[in-house]
Amino acid sequence: MLNIKHQIRQRLVVTFLTAFVALPVQAGLAAAIPGFHRHAKADAHKGPAVVVAANPLAVEAGLEILKKGGKAIDAAVAIQAMLGLVEPQSSGLGGGAFLMYYQASTGVVSAIDGREKAPAGATPDMFLDERGKPLPFLEAVRSGRSTGIPGTIAMLSAAHARLGARPWKDLFQPAIRAATQGFKVPERLAYFLGEGSPAPPTTEIRALFSKPDGETLRAGDIFKNPAYAKTLQRIADEGPRAFYEGSLAEEIVKRTQEQPLPGTLTLKDMAAYRSNWADPICRPYRQYTVCVPRPPSSGVTLLEMLGILEKTDIADRGPSDPQAWSVFAQASRLMYADRDRYVDDPHFVAVPVDRLLDPAYLRLRAQLIGERAGPAPPPGNIVILLHGRDATNESAGTSHFVVVDASGNVVSMTTTVESVFGSNRSVGGFVLNNELTDFSLSPTDENGHPVANEVQGNKRPRSSMSPVIVLDHDGEFVAALGSPGGSAILDYNAKALVALLAWKMPVKAAIELPNLIARGDEYVGELDRFAPGVLAGLRERGIEVRSGRAENSGFHAVVRHPDGTYEGAADSRREGIVKMLPAQH
Repeated sequence: MLNIKHQIRQRLVVTFLTAFVALPVQAGLAAAIPGFHRHAKADAHKGPAVVVAANPLAVEAGLEILKKGGKAIDAAVAIQAMLGLVEPQSSGLGGGAFLMYYQASTGVVSAIDGREKAPAGATPDMFLDERGKPLPFLEAVRSGRSTGIPGTIAMLSAAHARLGARPWKDLFQPAIRAATQGFKVPERLAYFLGEGSPAPPTTEIRALFSKPDGETLRAGDIFKNPAYAKTLQRIADEGPRAFYEGSLAEEIVKRTQEQPLPGTLTLKDMAAYRSNWADPICRPYRQYTVCVPRPPSSGVTLLEMLGILEKTDIADRGPSDPQAWSVFAQASRLMYADRDRYVDDPHFVAVPVDRLLDPAYLRLRAQLIGERAGPAPPPGNIVILLHGRDATNESAGTSHFVVVDASGNVVSMTTTVESVFGSNRSVGGFVLNNELTDFSLSPTDENGHPVANEVQGNKRPRSSMSPVIVLDHDGEFVAALGSPGGSAILDYNAKALVALLAWKMPVKAAIELPNLIARGDEYVGELDRFAPGVLAGLRERGIEVRSGRAENSGFHAVVRHPDGTYEGAADSRREGIVKMLPAQH
């Protein structure tokens, strides 16, 4: 148990639970860990409840649970179960997640790591061909080797065991009902199933998500997924044991061990998976405190970027000023240089969290920001033993949602199967992740130096997922936000936080600002969203922004205003919505 001293008003923000938490099938171990209570304290006054997620059915599932007295964690389980049905290209039971939680009755901020893990038999060279060269990315993705041990169910069940109020079995009923009765296929799902998809799915995925006559689903078609309903019912009735042991686990293992390029996942690997509670990393930004998960999440470098920006004049500028975007882009390149060199699973590689966030180091990095952008900056020399620069290729899948319950408890959760439809292999009506391609496909860089993010057995790959919770100077909840988008997640989140906290923009306007991703020598962005003159101004400063993969954000955010009212916002780039239940007195 660790107390973090708030650096602005000396208020203690308590964080806790660095221990490994077993699956709820070992509930005795979980219950023995001190730090907070299973149920939040009863409040005489109930506030509004808010849900914002990537699909209206997922939002309705969360609200249904909240209306029945559920807490934010209860709603999160229902939302994820529904997302796996209606947005299977992005997240689901076969993937992993990071979850941030704010407990209103105590002011505690906590984090739980549901990141997938490599099987014990995974090796550094498993994504190399017979010549020792990295496999083509798509070939690696759609292999049996790409699937890590799924962590989402373990994470949600561990969180529910400590923070839930409704019975576990009730939380899956909205998704079971929709999978059994059918739902209207959203446009985004239809798009990724169609011929125009940037990553056309395999025959297996087309067969799973098809009409009864085998025809490809189109937007507005009614689709039923009885296999998924059956899987959810088993998990609802039997708990996570039904997923990590028994016939379902056997199916997962069998499917990953099939050609081409069979993996090494075993039943022992599945049964051994544990979700980790850990102290979040919280640092000041302006008059706020921003909290993110610890590595293997890359949230530490999101905080690094904010720390660098705070030592510039970006807060005095605004979204119409090309100098503000120039500073943002250069800070982004510094962040990614450090992220690509130093962030990894801390159980395998010592991640220099404190050094990356040291004010003196941030000042040195900020001094590298010039009037014109120069060559791509190298990583900072902050440890004696340097790792090589890896060539990790992250896909732009994933989803994010936020829940605030009537007691003011908050969930901010980013969840993924990695690429579109994961590995494109499926069991039980859901897809399996390809999360192990989030490792560097090559264990060494071009100079033969070992990279931090190499594949190793029982290791979690580095992740860009960085769900955020923001507190004010009194340690009260201010905002929860996050986005999908692969490695661009860090820039997406940084943009929204600068706009929200420094430029004081409304949350909807903040997330609708153009996305700009600057990493190495590459600048990509949404050219048609920038204010007039910004792109020309950036060009004068040595930054040529090109159209690219910067359209993949899917922000979902909730902000609490000083008067106690809440405001939610969903990114117009995707299909998300926000809904609110009025306060009850």
